[in-house]
Amino acid sequence: SKYRRVNMAHTILLIQPTGGQETRTYADYETVVEFLEGVCKIYEEHLRQLNPNSPAITYDISELFKFIDSLFDLSCLVYQSSTSSYLPHNKEWIKEKIFGMLKKQAGH
Repeated sequence: SKYRRVNMAHTILLIQPTGGQETRTYADYETVVEFLEGVCKIYEEHLRQLNPNSPAITYDISELFKFIDSLFDLSCLVYQSSTSSYLPHNKEWIKEKIFGMLKKQAGH
C-alpha cells in the first residue's frame, strides 16, 4: 500500500530550536516512523533537562505539539521512490503523523 511505502521511506530531520543559525542540525532515519519517534525523543530529552530529578518523563500530545510549535524550524525530507527525490514536509504534517502514530500505539 502507498501508506506503507511512505512509512518505510528514508527521512531526514531538519531542526533549528532558535533563531541562531548555529543551532541548526539534522539527523536521518531509515523510516518515517523512526523519524517520528526521534522527534518524540528530542522532546523527552528536553523534558529530562528541565526535570533532571524526575524519575519518569510523562507528557501529553498537546505539550509535545506546543514544543514543536516553539521550535524556530522543524521540517523533514521524505524520500519518494517514484520520483527518486525528497519531498519536504512542515511542522503541521509532522504533528499530524505523530498524532496518527501515537493513536495507533494507544490502540485506538
